[in-house]
Amino acid sequence: MARKQRQRLGEILVKWGVVTQSGVDEALEHARAESLRIGEALIALGLADEEDVTKALATQYDMEYIDLDRNVVVPTDLHLIPDDIIKRHLVLPLGRENEKLKIVITDPLDLETLDMLRFRLNFDLEPCLASKSKMRNYIEQFIRSDMSLDHQVHLMEEGERNGASEGDEKLDEDSAPIIRLVTMIIGEAVKMRASDIHIEPMANRVRVRYRVDGVCLERDNIPKRMQGPVINRFKIMAGIDLAERRMPGDGRIKMSVSGSDIDFRVSSLPSYHGESVVLRILRPDSAKLGIQSLGFEADNYAQFQRIIRRPNGVFLVTGPTGSGKTTSLYAAINELNRPDRKIITAEDPVEYNFTGINQCQVNESIGLTFAAILRSMLRQAPNIILVGEIRDMEVAEVAIQAALTGHLVFSTLHTNDAPSAITRLIDMGVKPFLVASSIQAVMGQRLIRIICQDCKEVYPDPDPRILRVLGFRPDEIQGRTFYRGRGCSSCGGSGYRGRQGIFELMEMNISIREMAFNRAPLNEIRKTARAAGMRGLLEDGRTKILNGVTTPDELVRITQASDLITD
Repeated sequence: MARKQRQRLGEILVKWGVVTQSGVDEALEHARAESLRIGEALIALGLADEEDVTKALATQYDMEYIDLDRNVVVPTDLHLIPDDIIKRHLVLPLGRENEKLKIVITDPLDLETLDMLRFRLNFDLEPCLASKSKMRNYIEQFIRSDMSLDHQVHLMEEGERNGASEGDEKLDEDSAPIIRLVTMIIGEAVKMRASDIHIEPMANRVRVRYRVDGVCLERDNIPKRMQGPVINRFKIMAGIDLAERRMPGDGRIKMSVSGSDIDFRVSSLPSYHGESVVLRILRPDSAKLGIQSLGFEADNYAQFQRIIRRPNGVFLVTGPTGSGKTTSLYAAINELNRPDRKIITAEDPVEYNFTGINQCQVNESIGLTFAAILRSMLRQAPNIILVGEIRDMEVAEVAIQAALTGHLVFSTLHTNDAPSAITRLIDMGVKPFLVASSIQAVMGQRLIRIICQDCKEVYPDPDPRILRVLGFRPDEIQGRTFYRGRGCSSCGGSGYRGRQGIFELMEMNISIREMAFNRAPLNEIRKTARAAGMRGLLEDGRTKILNGVTTPDELVRITQASDLITD
C-alpha cells in the first residue's frame, strides 16, 4: 500500500491564505541562496510570522501545536528533564498521557534529540511543536537555573552546606537567594493562573500551595530553616510590620509579572508553627468581565439586566467566601458606569480600581466603618451605592434607608442561598417591613469549573448514582451527550480550565414581600420563590451539564452532595 504523501509547507500556508504562491516561490529562491529551510526563509522575508510557520509544520508532520502563552508546564514535570538539556535542546516535558510522555520541541526533524531523550528517560515520547521564540522566552522566565524554584532551593542548601562558618552568609529576608525564591513563587503562581498563594508553616516544613480554579494544588515544600526569611520577605514587600508576630497583618504588593502589572492582597496570620501568609492575586482583567461572561443562562441574564437598571432599592448577592460575589457586583457597576451617573463604593478592602467611580476604603482603626462611610456618601448625592458587605444591623439599616430615599444599593451577604437573605436580615434585627419594602432582588451564586476546551471529549458513562443525586430524571438524560476534560497540558491535567457562576435569582414580588413582613419560615419563602420562577443553584448547574459546560462530578463537588451518594 502506497504511503500517504506529506503536504509541502508552502502548500499548507497558501491553502490557509497566509502567503501567496508567488511569495512561496520567492522564499524558495531565498532559501536556496542562503541555505535556509523554506519556513526560515518565509520568516526572514516577512512573508509569514513564526507562529503561522510553526502551526503549518505541526500540520505537515501530524503533530500537536502548543501555544506556550496559554499552556503551563506543571512544575513536577519539569524535573523529568535536567535544566541543561532543556536549555541546550529547547525541549519541555508536558506530562504523561496514554502511557506516553508528551515533549514540546521546536524542530520536527530533530530526530537525534528525540532518540537521546527516549534513551535517557526510558519513555515512549509524543512530540508536540512550539515556536522557538516562545520556547526561549518560557525557558528564560521559568526554567533558567537561577529562575527554577526547586533549583534555587537546592542552591541555597548547597551554599549552606559548603559555607564557611556558622554566621557567614546567613540567610535573611534581604539576601539575594531569598529575594529570588519569593519572586519565583509569585511568578510561577501567576503563570499557573492561580488566584491565591498559600505559605503555610508546618512542624518540619513550609508548605506552598497555589489555588487554581478554586482547588488548592500543593507545590514542593520549602525547608523549615528558610521559613523566617521567606515570610519576612513577603511582609517587607507588603509593608506589614516585621516586629509584630502575635497579631494578624494586612498589606498590598504591586509588581510587574511577565509584563503585566498585578496587585497582590497579602494577609499574615499567627499559627502554631509560625506565621501563615496568603497572597490574593488581583488581575486587572478579572474586574472588567462583562455580565455575559459571568455564566448566566439567557433568562437569568435578561432578568439581571432588568434588575440592575431600577432606579432604587437593594440588590443583594449571597454566597460563601470565594463564590465570586464581588466580581458579579463589579460587572454590574461597570455596566452602569456612565458620565451621567455618580457611583460611590465602600469596600474592605478596595480590590480593583475603576475609572469614574469613587471608591472608599474602610479603616476601622480610625472609626471609618461601613456605616460611617454610608452616612457620609449620602451627602455626596450618588445615584448608585455599592457596600462591600452587610455585616451587622447598623450597616443593613443605613443601606436600606439609602434605598428608600431613592438610591440603588448593591451589596453582599453571607448566606447559603437567595431566600435565606430575607431571614438573615430579620435575624440581624432589621425590621421586617423595611426588608419587605426595600429589597428588590437577591442572587445566590457559586463558582463552578468549566471543561477545558482543548481536551474536551464525550463522557460515555457518567456515574448513574451522581446523576440521581443531582436530580436528573431518566427522560432528561435519555439520548443526551455528557462531556468531560481528558486532561492536557493546557489545563494542567485537571480537565478543567476557568470558572463560571451558577445562580439562583430571586426577584421580590407581592407574595414574597408579604411573607417577609409576616416573618414567614424560610422553606415557605423558598417554595413561593420557586413557584414564581426562581431556578435553584442545582437546577442551574444541571443546565450547564446538559449544555456541555461542566461535568456532573464538578457539580457534586460544588454542591457538596457527595455524602448523599449511595449504592
